[in-house]
Amino acid sequence: MYTAKDIRNIALLGHGGDGKSALCESMLFNTKVITRLGKRADGTTVSDFDEEEKKRQYSIKTSVIPVEYNKTKLNILDNPGYFDFAGEVVQSLRVADSGVIVLTAKSGIAVGTEKGWKALADRELPAMFYVSKLDEEHANFFGTLQSMRDTFGASVIPFTFPILNGEQPVGVVDLIEKKAYDAAGNEIALPADAEEKIEEYMMELNEQVAETDEALMEKFFMEEPFTEEELAKGIKDGIAQRTITPVFCGCNTTGLGVNALMANLVKFAPSPLEGKPMVTVDEDGNEGEFKLDPAGSPMAFVFNTMSDQYGKNSYFKVISGDIEDTLTVVNGRTGTNEKLGNTFFPRGKDNMKTSKVCCGDIGVFTKLASVRTGDTLGLAGKVVNLKPMEYDEPCYRMAIYAKTKGQEDKVAAGLAKLNEEDASFTYGNDPETKEMIIAGVCDIHLSVIIAKLASKYKVEAELRPAKIAYRETIKKKIEQHGRHKKQSGGHGQFGDVYIRFEHQDEQDDMIFADETVGGCVPKNFIPSVEKGLRNCVSKGVLAGYPVVNLKATLYFGSSHPVDSSDMAFQTAAGIAYKEGLPQAGVYVPDTYTGDVMGDLNKRRGRVMGMGGGVIEAEVPMGEMSSYAIDLRSMTQGRGSYSMKFVRYEEVPQMNQAKIIEDAKKEEEE
Repeated sequence: MYTAKDIRNIALLGHGGDGKSALCESMLFNTKVITRLGKRADGTTVSDFDEEEKKRQYSIKTSVIPVEYNKTKLNILDNPGYFDFAGEVVQSLRVADSGVIVLTAKSGIAVGTEKGWKALADRELPAMFYVSKLDEEHANFFGTLQSMRDTFGASVIPFTFPILNGEQPVGVVDLIEKKAYDAAGNEIALPADAEEKIEEYMMELNEQVAETDEALMEKFFMEEPFTEEELAKGIKDGIAQRTITPVFCGCNTTGLGVNALMANLVKFAPSPLEGKPMVTVDEDGNEGEFKLDPAGSPMAFVFNTMSDQYGKNSYFKVISGDIEDTLTVVNGRTGTNEKLGNTFFPRGKDNMKTSKVCCGDIGVFTKLASVRTGDTLGLAGKVVNLKPMEYDEPCYRMAIYAKTKGQEDKVAAGLAKLNEEDASFTYGNDPETKEMIIAGVCDIHLSVIIAKLASKYKVEAELRPAKIAYRETIKKKIEQHGRHKKQSGGHGQFGDVYIRFEHQDEQDDMIFADETVGGCVPKNFIPSVEKGLRNCVSKGVLAGYPVVNLKATLYFGSSHPVDSSDMAFQTAAGIAYKEGLPQAGVYVPDTYTGDVMGDLNKRRGRVMGMGGGVIEAEVPMGEMSSYAIDLRSMTQGRGSYSMKFVRYEEVPQMNQAKIIEDAKKEEEE
């Protein structure tokens, strides 16, 4: 059993296809956990075990890959590289104490490299780099290293670098040990040029180490060498403070450099005891800190959820005490009791039974049906309230329909289950358009959800562009007479009104005014006129959208002493509305949104301000359906946006006809 000081929780980040899952395979192979390297193309890697991952050949969920090396447990959190699954990174960084960003020696810095760096910086977590695929044709480690220094600054220092025979890597040099190793991990002789590089890089490292402590700074200026203990402590402190960013390198297929990486992670990556405190939130929204406490009351934080054919798997980190499978704990969110028992150590799809998970370690509960991602479990009265997960706003909105009529409830139930796994997407019914709307990061994100609905919950669904909740209003003043007269034996029906309709900008809701004199419309029927109009404004006369910014003034009318009634005057008001509004120049306004980036002109956008790399603009909602995809294409994935409703505005005349035509077709169907 490991204790917190012997554990390293490390998030793997980087661009899709740069070798994160392959690095996990190499670690497992080098430590003899597996006997052969799995291949993504064959669907045999330990990390990518979900059927959708095998089919698509990229990671969708974070995998937990524990690796034991030098009496230390490295919990590697292998995250997806595609930005559609950025919610997984948010979750894993809540429990990781450091991060390793993987990039290739050939492609160098990619968008995912930059995003990984920013994600760690935002969380103030230590960052390290691993340059993979040294054996790839046209690989250039030293060129990539220079690009990294240009981009990320002087903190970037190679802790390992390759020995090349021509263009082929034949070994790696460990800077701190000043030794060289081959792919099998055997020590080999240091080439002369490697010794020169060691001297150069050690000078840079010593300078960064000196920055961590005043006594070391003084020693550095006096040109006195650091002791091994001083150097090791300075490196650890510099990594923790993000003033030292180690760079490692290797070949995942041959294992070259992988042992050196693991050895350095054991020595220099922070343990959970040295990691950043968790953030707590009290009832008033005030934030505080909660430090990992091995001697505290047992408590676990659930950071990820995954479902399979056997039920729900809740991945957790122990943040206080030890979690034993005999405990009954309380869910801080629901207040309900949860009896443990099914407690495991995860390794990809395989779960290894355990009776105890120590503080700082990562485990998995199975079959805790009511537990969700973000929940904290602990003993009654001793559960702290941790800050909820914060995901980027899901801006890619589509309508989701069951392919088979009558299966709408099954679609909703399946989405509810999937939302427990992936809280970064939202869904719900739009009361105006009567569509179920699902919103995610981008198209791949939603396509995976549709595929999982089919494979896991046996319900076929499809995506369609979401309808826009337009509004109608009038552009000019009109006076309209509305009369309802009906005689059918006994009491008849009679209501007679004259109403002035005009545009107003005071409020969206209709303003009703009474200007009648002399009792031409009895006082008790005036509310009936207003009620009749309010019943009508929910549906416009052109395309059936709600009418806004309307003022209706009742200025004349007449009644019958016997046949007039509440319903008769409601009906008369409705007649005036339906006959009068088409004459008043009806138009269909569009919804505008803010905080967007990209090609605004063709989308009828207006730039409102610029600064700090942000463009603030107003763009019609109807032009934004494919924006997540288009923006990603235009910026190679670097761009992002959020949007919020601002107001309604008039749709250009050339667009109005199609909107009205489409609405009428749908009404007929």
